Order: sequence, then C-alpha cells, then structure tokens
Amino acid sequence: MILYLDPFAGISGDMFLGLLVDLGVDVAAFETQLASLSLPGYRLEWRREKRRGIAGTRCLVHGEEQTDDRTWRAIDTLLAESSLALPVRDLARRIFRRLAVAEARVHGTTPEEVHFHEVGALDSIIDIVGAAIGLTTLAPAQIVCAPLPLTRGMVTTRHGNYPLPAPATLALLSGVPVQFVAGNQELVTPTGAAIVAEVATFGSFPPCVPARVGYGVGSRDPEERPNVLRGFLAQQNDAAGLETDRVTVIETHLDDANPEWLGELMERLFDEGALDVVFAPLQMKKNRPGVRLTVIAPTELGTHLSRRVLYESSAIGVRCYETSRLKLRRVASTVMTELGEVQVKLLFDGTTLVRATPEFDSCRELARNNGTPLPEVMRMVERAADQYVKHEEGER
Repeated sequence: MILYLDPFAGISGDMFLGLLVDLGVDVAAFETQLASLSLPGYRLEWRREKRRGIAGTRCLVHGEEQTDDRTWRAIDTLLAESSLALPVRDLARRIFRRLAVAEARVHGTTPEEVHFHEVGALDSIIDIVGAAIGLTTLAPAQIVCAPLPLTRGMVTTRHGNYPLPAPATLALLSGVPVQFVAGNQELVTPTGAAIVAEVATFGSFPPCVPARVGYGVGSRDPEERPNVLRGFLAQQNDAAGLETDRVTVIETHLDDANPEWLGELMERLFDEGALDVVFAPLQMKKNRPGVRLTVIAPTELGTHLSRRVLYESSAIGVRCYETSRLKLRRVASTVMTELGEVQVKLLFDGTTLVRATPEFDSCRELARNNGTPLPEVMRMVERAADQYVKHEEGER
C-alpha cells in the first residue's frame, strides 16, 4: 500500500495524527508506546468532528501548560533512552534532528545549541513521536505528498511576530514543492513540515485504486476551505503488482578525471547509500574521450551524494532530477543443487513469481568450497532456479 497525502488545507502534527487514526491505526498503539516516555501528565483525546461538512478524526493533547524550553539534545536523549520500539525511536529522532538543523539555520547557531520553544512543548513531542508510532504501525510501502500550500501574513511566536511562512517551516521545506494560496493564517506548521519532509516524497498522484480514505481534523474552522488533512491508502493500478518508489538521478560528464579517483568515488558513493553507480564512455568536446557518471540515489540522499561527486571528482556541476521506478518485489530464498544450497532472489509481480536469480557471492563461495569452476556452478544454479519457478507455477 502507498499512502498519498493531499494537504490542500495544510498540515500540522495533530492533523497528521488524526489522519493516521482515521485510516485505521488503533489508538491503543499510541497510548501504549507513548507511556514509555518520561513526560509529565497528559491525556490524549480522539474526537469525531466536521469541518465544512467533512467528518474526520481530531487529536487533542490535554496537559499542563509548559513554560520551560527543551533543547534538541534533551529531547534526543529522552527518545534515545526510552523503551520505544526501535523503528519508532529512530524515526522520531530523525524528525527532531531535521527540526534542529532547520532552527539552527534560522537562528545562526548549531543543532546542539538549539532551544525549542513551540516545537519543544509537550503536544509537539507527542505529535512527532505519535507520527512515528502511527507510520510504523500503518507501514505504507511509500508516502507521496502533493505540493504544500503556504500563505502570507504574520504568526505569533515566543520570539515575537514572525512572517509566514514561519522561518523554520521555510527552512524545513528547502527543495520541497510548495504553492502560495490565498489567506493569512498558518497552514503548514513547523511540526507538520518536519514530519512530511522526513517521510514523504513529493509529486503528483499517479493512477491508483484508493482502498481507504481518511481525514485528520485541524483545530480551526475557516470559511474558505475544510480544515482537514486528506490522505488515502492505495494500490497503483498502472503497475499492477509491481512495486514503485522514487529516486534521485545524479549525472555529470567528465573529461579530465583521474581513473583512480573514480574507482575510489564509486566505493564511497556505495558506502554512503547510493543504489547504483555507473560509468559510461563518451566522446566530448575538443575530441576528448570522457566518462558519464550516473548515480541512482534515495531521494533523501540526493544532495549529500551530489556533494560527494563534486568533492571527489573533477566535476564542477551535476544534473539532478527525481523520477519514479517500477520494481519487481524481491524475496530472499535458497535452492538446492548437487553441490549444496545456494541463495537466490525470488522476483514477484504481485503474487506471480517471475523468475529466480542466483546470488553471485553465494555461487562463488560454493564454487570455491567444491573446487568447481564458477561458470559451471552458475549454470547449475540457474537450472535449479528454473525448476523452482516451474514447480511454483505448477502449484498455482
């Protein structure tokens, strides 16, 4: 399933929590894990409310008004030392880290020195940790978000009146598609921006089959639009059972690069999270032979890996663009050969097994252990994998 977010009225932490419950996350999941945090007394309330006739779920955090600021390091320590499930803890820490970096950029300091005001309050901590709990429970394969709506005006903060979009919000949305809409009230809060910037890719909605639609209700009830965050869980119908995700492609042409640098660069890129790195020959200007470097990267690593290319090669610029991928689903398995067991990848289109492919390292180990030429082992494994696929087709 893919979670599509349609923030036509904006996004905040409490709206996001309401949406997750409206999409089916059991409120007990929040209550149980949040209880593991060392937070002062509070109570969560979940209400069914309407905005301009649209019904959804509203999340309210009841507790004593908090006056003390929290540093990012104090919140990070609180999370690190908690008994939250590891995926929840890691995601919540990443969101807060993103917030700290944005706040540090705005105030000209370092993340370690950042003091959170509004986003360090009890309800904001619960919003961010709750978002991590809900997303881990819902476990969508991918989250895609439409461009975020921003307004002009002023918002009151502990530092005084700030222009909209709030400086921290704008820092968090660097590189994120946005659009300015009519209005002078804050639609995208720093908490909402931090959550969606950390977990989602951004773009238009591809053809899909919605399975469940939910609405997270905001606190205000303006006349100009229903103040709800809409989201739906869906299967893409253009790709049948294929999996989909989005990646960043980084490209540059090099005609003066030391080949030894390029070998080291490829290793560094893979070590730092690149999905693929390719060198292809080119004939460039002034009749020089050159190389096209292409890097496939997770979207969140696009900027980091682009900087790695600029620092570790002769490139003075790179081209970056985000694109979608269609993928066969992979399942690790083994097949039995005359020489022993070998690891293979089972590749599925939905529930249909398309093929089984040998894992090279496993074949090489088997060849060395048995003193058998690697090509012979590979042919042996391919025959065994082919028989496995035919057997599975016969079972269906």
